[in-house]
Formats: sequence, structure tokens, C-alpha cells
Amino acid sequence: MVSHDRCPACSSAGIEFFIDCSDHFLSGENFRLFRCRDCSFIFTQGHPGEAESQKYYESQEYVSHDDQAKGLTNSLYYLARTIMLRKKRNLVIKMTGLKQGSLLDTGCGTGHFAGVMKKVGWDVTGIEPNLKAREYAAGRFGIKTLAAGETASLADSSYDCATLWHVLEHIHDLKGYTRDLYRILKPDGVCLVALPNTSSYDCRHFGEYWAAWDVPRHLWHFNPGSFIPFATAAGFLTEEIRPMPLDILYISVLSSRYKGSSFPLLTGILKGSWFLLKSLVNRQASGSLIYILSKPSS
Repeated sequence: MVSHDRCPACSSAGIEFFIDCSDHFLSGENFRLFRCRDCSFIFTQGHPGEAESQKYYESQEYVSHDDQAKGLTNSLYYLARTIMLRKKRNLVIKMTGLKQGSLLDTGCGTGHFAGVMKKVGWDVTGIEPNLKAREYAAGRFGIKTLAAGETASLADSSYDCATLWHVLEHIHDLKGYTRDLYRILKPDGVCLVALPNTSSYDCRHFGEYWAAWDVPRHLWHFNPGSFIPFATAAGFLTEEIRPMPLDILYISVLSSRYKGSSFPLLTGILKGSWFLLKSLVNRQASGSLIYILSKPSS
């Protein structure tokens, strides 16, 4: 197990116990979350190492690695994904100012977003640690896929855009991988990072049952107050922060199930809809946020 005596984001020694959480999704094991008093970053303490962590993804219900997962909750995930694919494509095109370019999609899973970008003419490379998902993405969408450890082989300043849709929170070498992303982006390149938001209405409501803690798969737990300084320290400029509104519904359904609701689908949709309405006023309290980063040209 991996433990930290300093904050993995800002290196401060001012860390303290925050909350106990269980792996409701798969193992039932308990994990402790710690928080940095200086930058507010929250991280999973005593998490499995990179090799050992793979067993915590071995489930057909892990929908980003398997297109065959069943059930109403997973159907809600697939519906949200279908809606968001077009929005993500349009966001890449708008923020880069390019109709076509080179894209690195880290954590491409089964390749649906990468496939959409390839279809409109982008040269796409997908990074995916799960072999089954990687082979599926390459076979179905014809995209180039690499294993997680192969990022270091990519050339400097070679991509117009990098995307991480709920991926950075899984990456063990947090600072090292962020440096790699900066290195491979072209000057004025854009990096889009989607992350769960620990300052969200749904996180505050569900507490230890909030599904987006997702321990031990999620190692790092950000909010705008902790992520912006982290990105700045890596050399990026934070251009904009946008909400991912549909995530609130899916996470609220899962969280209601984890909390033991008798009718988790109905309860989650009702609660999630309320959080969604509230977040229209305070967008940075949305359950998930997209950080739009740029690499300065000089």
C-alpha cells in the first residue's frame, strides 16, 4: 500500500485525516482520505500500488472498460455518454480553434470519444491501461492505442490537444504524468481535464457515500481551489472552468444506492436534478468540472 507523508499536489507536510470511505463498487474495503491544510487537496491514503490496483477494475460493471454492462444505472451512463460525445467534440474544436488536428486521449477506454474525433478528421492516439478496452477501441474505431507506460515515447510538442475525461484521478504518477502532458503539447496547445468536484453540492450531501470518491480507483480528489494551483505549478494556464451537468444525475443515483436508499434510481434522479438546478447558479459547485488549460507559447 502507498502512503504519503506530504501532500502529493503541493508537497506541504500539513496533511490530516479527512474521512473514511468504503469501496462500495467492488471490494467493500475501507480506505482513508487525507486533506492538505494548505491547498485543500484531498487524496486516498494507503492506496494500492499501480500493479496491485488493477484488480479493483476487474468487473463487467466497470462501464468505461466494457460496453456490455447491464442495468438501469449503466443505461443512464450510456445515455449521458452519447449526449456528451458531441459536446466534447465541439468543445475541443472551439477551444483549439482547429477543425482538424492531433489529439491525445488519455484513458480512452473503449474508444467512443476518440472514434468521434477520428470521424471528423482528427489524428487521434488513445492511451489506455486496460488491454481488453484498448483492443476493443483499436478494433472498432481503428484508432492508434498505447499502453499507459508508453506516453514517455511520444515526441515533444507533437499534439494540438490532450483530453482526460475523468482520468487524472486514476493516474498513480500524478506530477510525472502532468509534466508529460505539458511536454507533448504544442505551444498554445490545449488540455481538457474533467474531474469530480469535492466542493460540489452532491459531495457535501452524500458525504462518505458520494460515489465519485470511488476509492481506491480514485487516488486524487480535486476542487477548483486545489486544481488551479496544481495546474499552474505544472506550467499550464487555466483558461476556463465548465460544468458537466449530466454527471450529477449518474453520481447521485449511485450515491443513493451506496447510502442504502430503497429506490435509488428515483431518489438519485430527484436529488441530482435539485443539485443540477442549484449548480446553474453556482457553476463551480457542479459535481464534475472541465478545466480548460493551455500551454503558453513562450
